[in-house]
Amino acid sequence: MEANAKASMAPAGAIPEEKTSPYAWKALAGSAIGYAMDGFDLLILGFMLPAISAALLLNTSQSGALVTWTLVGAVAGGIIFGSLSDRYGRVRVLTWTIVLFAVFTGLCAFAQGFWDLLIYRTIAGIGLGGEFGIGMALAAEAWPASKRARVSSYVALGWQAGVLMAALLTPLLLPVVGWRGMFLIGVLPAFVAWFVRNRLHEPEVFVRCTKTEKKANAFRLLVADRRTTRTSLGIVILCSVQNFGYYGIMIWLPTYLSKTLGFSLTKSALWTSVTVVGMMIGVYLFGHLADRIGRKPTFLIFQAGAVAMVLTYAKLSEPTTMLWAGAVMGMFVNGMIGGYGALISEAYPTAARATAQNVLFNIGRAVGGLGPIVVGALAATYSFQVAIALLASIYLLDMLATFFLIPELKGVELE
Repeated sequence: MEANAKASMAPAGAIPEEKTSPYAWKALAGSAIGYAMDGFDLLILGFMLPAISAALLLNTSQSGALVTWTLVGAVAGGIIFGSLSDRYGRVRVLTWTIVLFAVFTGLCAFAQGFWDLLIYRTIAGIGLGGEFGIGMALAAEAWPASKRARVSSYVALGWQAGVLMAALLTPLLLPVVGWRGMFLIGVLPAFVAWFVRNRLHEPEVFVRCTKTEKKANAFRLLVADRRTTRTSLGIVILCSVQNFGYYGIMIWLPTYLSKTLGFSLTKSALWTSVTVVGMMIGVYLFGHLADRIGRKPTFLIFQAGAVAMVLTYAKLSEPTTMLWAGAVMGMFVNGMIGGYGALISEAYPTAARATAQNVLFNIGRAVGGLGPIVVGALAATYSFQVAIALLASIYLLDMLATFFLIPELKGVELE
């Protein structure tokens, strides 16, 4: 499979370039809300772990297992539902994932012990797993080519919106409704997503593909030829660095601020929140810039910015300077997630688009999960400043992968 490198004046699905249809906005809403549900669910679990552990008499390893197996379920669900979506349809499979998530998240509220809660969380995670990739494919296929990168960034912003919503609501609601009530509240975004998706039809490019092409093995299409294999390798590196840097910085940033610089918990939370806001700004800017100047130049700009800002941040100690520098660092470090949806959608045919989104990104998520472990080990051996500074080196690898492995696909017609 060769990506069609010829720019098209008309986007996929016969949507005029200068117009965005009502269907496109609905597709965006359904995709972004689903991804917000993902971020909301994962963060409220973190908030609730102490209360759950006390109520069900869980030890530390059991509490950690609830998070770990939710992520394991998400990776498995991403791979399973991505390929199912390429075969049976974006909207249909997204509906399956939302029902699976809603049912088993609701069951978590009635768990009586560790094992039944672990099972419910794992299966709920499987339901969450398909949200990112299928939603990205749906939005990319529904929107004009000239706005494909920015709409992908809007879907990515759904995660951050869910995280912020959880951070604001959980401290207020958890003391009132308890952890069981919070699981029931966690089902509400699923109903909203289901309501929006229930009014969607399949994108025209997907319908056209199913009528004219035989069902292909979506996984084989990721390595269909030398150029596609090279692109897949490049995207895996980009996704791995993205997740490694994000988790490596965000998991350890509060500890770095408190232990190394003596910040209080309140001040650490403020600095972390400002960094997250910077990340949201970066995601938004990435999408718009990528639509204007192209995918590769935008990735290279943000990667170079990440190198510079991570190195700079590791040397700072003045609080006000760190506040603003944290926002700028967050903008570059996490802004790149706004570009993967468009990049992957344009690099693979409709028959493998959702599979590519979920498989390649989840490989990166699995590798990125090592970020906190590596940063922790380096911090224990040397210092937090050294550990964070060394993270800058992975963005140099990112730049090499982008320059040599990633094709420029701005404006291509989806195959």
